[in-house]
Order: sequence, then structure tokens, then C-alpha cells
Amino acid sequence: MRIDAEPSDGQSASTWKIAIVVPARNEAATVARAVQSLLQQDYAGPTHVFLVDDHSSDGTAEVASRAADEVGASDRLSVVRAQALPLGWTGKLWAVSQGLQAAADFNADYVLLTDADVVHEPGNLAGLVLRAERGDFDLVSLMVKLHCQSFAERFLIPAFVFFFFKLYPPAWVARADRRTAAAAGGCMLVRASALVRIGGIAAIRDQIIDDCALARVVKSIGGRVWLGPTSSASSLRAYKGWSEISHMISRTAFTQLRHSTLLLFAVIAGMLLTYFVPPILLFSLTLSGRWPAALGAAAWLLQSIAYWPTLRWYRISSLWAPLLPLAALFYLGATVSSAVEYWRGRGGLWKGRVQDPANSTAGSKLTS
Repeated sequence: MRIDAEPSDGQSASTWKIAIVVPARNEAATVARAVQSLLQQDYAGPTHVFLVDDHSSDGTAEVASRAADEVGASDRLSVVRAQALPLGWTGKLWAVSQGLQAAADFNADYVLLTDADVVHEPGNLAGLVLRAERGDFDLVSLMVKLHCQSFAERFLIPAFVFFFFKLYPPAWVARADRRTAAAAGGCMLVRASALVRIGGIAAIRDQIIDDCALARVVKSIGGRVWLGPTSSASSLRAYKGWSEISHMISRTAFTQLRHSTLLLFAVIAGMLLTYFVPPILLFSLTLSGRWPAALGAAAWLLQSIAYWPTLRWYRISSLWAPLLPLAALFYLGATVSSAVEYWRGRGGLWKGRVQDPANSTAGSKLTS
């Protein structure tokens, strides 16, 4: 994976109108920095931030408004109060739809969809537009740098990024002759005309993995999609321990497997074969023999080498690379947990909402 998502020269970006839609539910701890970073972009064209307060109980909207006042840009921030969540919508996508509705009169050429915990460096928006214009992309998405400071984060977050890009190789995502389509929801720039062509955000209204769903539907109409990592945007959302990271994974893992028990067992078998058999063969030299142990050592070394660029991107020592099998074990456990939660009727639980129920009746039981 090539860790370089920014344009390589100094050509100035176009001056298209950009509507920035930020869904926010109880994000008072991070929303101020996120909003200020969006209002202070070095972008020549008109921009406007539409922050959708999704029934927050912690003063998210007020914090955002004060943040805009502090940088003298309150005229470029609109706070939208989300209406009651209707059946058939996930909470985030309903909030996004409310933001897009509020932005209709702005007549934007592009829409930036980002999260209330993501901070953007001043040149990020211009870089996104420049890449979209140069490559004629309808959707440009960046995997923002996730919070990675605690021991649990350093052990597991780089592995999350590594596995994500194994599932969705950026080179395949960008190719029109490949069906692979993906995006990272923390930072997605989409052409307004492409949103119209797909029928608006309602086209994916019930999707839990909304970013990849958006990429799929854009690509399905002949649109071009680009995905890559970046250091110009980062998430402030800290994961306080192992359980929070496990929940982050399990919230969508079984959905990714299309709720298939067969696929779940296939993943278990594949993960065991890929990540656990090599070290087992090496450490059981006396039982497996010299050649199986050598093959195990070679496979373990190669996966560590493949993992190293992701660790380097996070400025983490390469000595963590051989621990990838243990991180894989954690992810496998979280995936199994995801299936169990789905079968219990608690799939996709996020901020009090069950967004991936095991049956349609459960889908109506969403808490505020």
C-alpha cells in the first residue's frame, strides 16, 4: 500500500462551490475543532458547513456555533436540527439527508461528507477537489488517520487500516473494469451531479456500512471512485480500551459478511490459515518438521513485511509487525461477537440505536 494520498504538485484547485455536511450526535468533545478546521480551509471557492444535530443531549449544536463565532465564520455555518428518525433509515444517513436538504439552495458543485470528530488540515479540501478534477472522479475518499496513542490503539488500529486496504485495494477501487468499490466515511467528496444520478442519499438509506455502499452505487452508474490514505485529516475519537475497539469492529463486521453464517465460517478458516498456522508451524518445529517450520517462518516474515508500511504511516516501531497474528485473533473474535449480537437482535448498535436488526420488526425499535 502506497501511503501518499496528496497531489504531488502545487497547481491550485478549482473554485467550485462546496457544501460540507457533518452529521453529529453527542459530539461536544470534538465538534469545535472539527468545525473550525472546516471553516478555515485554504480553498478559493465558496464553502458552507451544514452541521446536523442528530438529537444530541450534550450541547453539540451550541458548541459548534460557539466554535464558528470564535473564528469569525458564523455566517458559513448552518446548524440543522434533525427531524425524528423514520423507519427504513439508519441514523447517520438520515442526518446526512437532512443536511443535504438544507444545502439544496446553496447549489453546490461538490458535497464533502465528513464526521464531527475529524480535523482537516487547511489544504485538505483543495487537495480533494484537485484530485477529483484531475482524475474526473465522482467520489474521492480519504482514510483519515485514526487516533492511535494508547497501547490498545497502537496494537489494533494500524491492523484495522491494514485489513481494510486488503479488502479494498485502492488500485482496484480506482479502476473502472473492477467491481471493487469502497470509501472511508470520515472524508468523502462527491459530485453533486453524481448524487442526483443515484437518486440522492436515499439510495443507501438503510445501509450500515454507508461509505462503501455509497461507493458501490456511484460506481454502478458508471461513476469513477478514488480511495486512499491521508495524513491531512485525522480523527479525534479516542478508543479508551479494548472493548471500545471491539465494539467499533463488531458493529459492522457481520454486516460486511452479508449476515452469512457460511461466510463467517469461511472467514474463521481463512484467518486461522493465514495468520495462525505460520507461527504454529514455526514454534512446533519438533512436531511439524524442518520444511513446514521453514514455510511457516517465511509466511510470518512476509506478512510482517506487508504490515510494516502501515506501522510506519502511524510512526510505530516495526517491532510490532510480528504481532499481527495476535491482532488478527482479536479481530476474529470481534467478528464472531458481531454475529452473536446480530442474532440477539442488537446488530449495529451505535449510540443507543440498533441499526442492523436480525429482522425487519426489530428494525423499528430504535431508541433516541
